[in-house]
Amino acid sequence: MKAIWNGQVIAESDKTIKIEGNHYFPTNTIRKEFLATSGTKTVCPWKGTASYYDVVVDGKINNDAAWYYPNPKAMAEEIKDYVAFWHGVEVIK
Repeated sequence: MKAIWNGQVIAESDKTIKIEGNHYFPTNTIRKEFLATSGTKTVCPWKGTASYYDVVVDGKINNDAAWYYPNPKAMAEEIKDYVAFWHGVEVIK
């Protein structure tokens, strides 16, 4: 799987975990130079509190386009150290 935005591959892995239609990429497959920490947080009843990244490519910012669970609840332990994408980030095979 690849996560692409603004012509750049942000992440690429054959070991994503698919939950609720979203592919979660292992953090070691993410090109972190395209991520900037966001202050946004949301809460999922079964996964826990999500933190967000802005995706930044060629000076363009896609706010809160990536999220992760730094301390997921027990039911979502498998996605600890994984990142998912949305807001126009294309995830393709």
